[in-house]
Amino acid sequence: MPSKSTAVPRDATATRAASRGPAAPASPAPAASLYLGDRWRNAASGETFEATNPATGARIGTLSMGRREDARRAIDAAAEAAPAWGRTSPFERAAALERIAASIEARRDDLARTLTVDQGKPLQAEAYGEVDELVVYFRMAAADATRIEGLFPPSVDSAKRVLIYRVPKGVVGVITPWNWPYTMPAELLAPALAAGNAVVWNPARFTSFCAVALADAIAASDLPAGVFNLVTGPGDEVGDEIAGDPRVAAIGFVGSTKTGARIAQRAAGKELLLEMGGNGPLVILDDADVDKAVAATITACFLNAGQSCTAGERVLVDRRIHDRYLEALIAAVSTEVRLGDPLDGATTMGPLNNERTAAKTEHQVGEAIERGATLHAGGHRAPRHGSPLFFEPTILDRVTESMEIAREETFGPVVPITSIDGPDEALEIVETSPYGLLTAVFTQDLKRGLQFAESARAGWVNINEGTNYWESHLPFGGRAGSQSGLGRVGGRFSIERLTELKTIVVNLA
Repeated sequence: MPSKSTAVPRDATATRAASRGPAAPASPAPAASLYLGDRWRNAASGETFEATNPATGARIGTLSMGRREDARRAIDAAAEAAPAWGRTSPFERAAALERIAASIEARRDDLARTLTVDQGKPLQAEAYGEVDELVVYFRMAAADATRIEGLFPPSVDSAKRVLIYRVPKGVVGVITPWNWPYTMPAELLAPALAAGNAVVWNPARFTSFCAVALADAIAASDLPAGVFNLVTGPGDEVGDEIAGDPRVAAIGFVGSTKTGARIAQRAAGKELLLEMGGNGPLVILDDADVDKAVAATITACFLNAGQSCTAGERVLVDRRIHDRYLEALIAAVSTEVRLGDPLDGATTMGPLNNERTAAKTEHQVGEAIERGATLHAGGHRAPRHGSPLFFEPTILDRVTESMEIAREETFGPVVPITSIDGPDEALEIVETSPYGLLTAVFTQDLKRGLQFAESARAGWVNINEGTNYWESHLPFGGRAGSQSGLGRVGGRFSIERLTELKTIVVNLA
C-alpha cells in the first residue's frame, strides 16, 4: 500500500480487514427499493424480485423490479434537481460527500455483512476492505471537488478577457456490475456528485440488495431531493432507458464488453465513460523472483474468486522457470486459498456470485482439459460448502491460444498457465488480444520491465506487482482500440470526464 496516497489498492482488501471483529446481521432490504427524488418507492408496476445468498441459496430480501417507467421517473427527478445542485459551491458539495463517507463508516458492519450475504465475498478477508475502500472514494471525491479549476487565457483583443471553467454535465446515468457492488458504483457516483451532476443509478440485479444498503447510507446524508436516484431492475430495460434518454448527458458504465458495446450504441452522442473487460495477462520472465510471482498470482487469480476485470486470466511463464514456478504455486494454493463459508473468519475465497458465471467457468475449464490442458488442482464445483456456486481454486497448465479460457474472460478462480520463450512472445500475445485493460510483468531487471511496460498494449501495466493492483486516484481504463473501455476513471480524471469546459468572453471596452 502506498504510504503517501489516500487511495486503497484493490488487492489490499484482504490484509486490511483480517483482524476485524464480528459483524452485525444484515438488515433486510425493503420491497420499496427505488429511491426517487427524496424517498423510497415501489416500482410503478408493483413487481418485485428476490435477492438470494450465493453461499446458501437462501432468500435474503425482496426488492422492487423497476422498469422503463421507473427509470423515467428517476430521470425526471434528476433533471429537476441538476441545475440547482450544479450551482452550489464545490465546498458545499465536498461537505455533502464527507457526510456520505461518515454515513458509510457508521454502517460499516452492516454494509460488510450485506456484501457477504449478497455477493459472496469472505467477510473478514474481503468485505470489510471493500467498505473501507468505498469510504475512500467519497472522501477523495470531496477533496477533488474543491480543486476543480479553470483557465484565464489571453484574448487577441486587449480589451477582452477570457474565462474558461468546468461546469457539470447535468444528469449522469450510472450502470454498474455485481462483482464489486460498492466500489465500482462509487468510482462513478462520487465524482459525478462532486462535479455537480445529479445521478440516476441502475445497479446489477444480482447485487441489488447491496445497492439498496449503499443507497440508504447516501439517502441519510441530506442531499437535495433528486440529486441521487436509484432504480433496481433489469439492465436491458432500466439501463437501456437511462442510456437512451436525451436528458441524460453522460453515461458511466462498468461491466462486460458485450453490455458496454450496447450501451455505447444506445447512448451515441453522449459523454461515455466505459470500464469494461480484460484478461490480464500476468507475465513472469525468466529472471523473476518466483516466490513474489507466486504470491501475486494468488491475488491475481483468487481475489473475489477471480471475478474481476483485472484478474490474471492469462499467466505467461518463461519455460526456463516454469517447473519451479508451477511447483511453488501448487504448494501455495493448497495452503493459502481456503474455500468455504464466507462468514467464517478463516475463509479466504467464497462462492461465485451467480450460476451464469459458475457455468462459464466450468465450461471453459472442461473445454481446456479436452483440448490438452493439464489440470493440477481443482477444476470442479464444490457444493459441499453450501451451494453449487462454490468452485475449487483451479490450476491449469499447457493452456494454448486455441482454448476459450485463453481468449475470453473467465471470471472464475482459475490460473491458466502458458509457457513462453521470453518477453517478445508475451508481447505478441498481449498485442493480439482483443482486450487492453491491465497487464503485469515480473522481472528483476528494471530496464527490461520498463521496455515491456512501454510496449504492452494496455492502459495500465504493473512491474513486479500483480494484475489486481490499482489505486483509486490514478487514471484507469482500457487502451484505445481495444474492447476494454473508453476514457479513464480515477480521482480527478473522472471529474474531468463528467464536466465540460465553458468559455466566457468579457468585452471591457
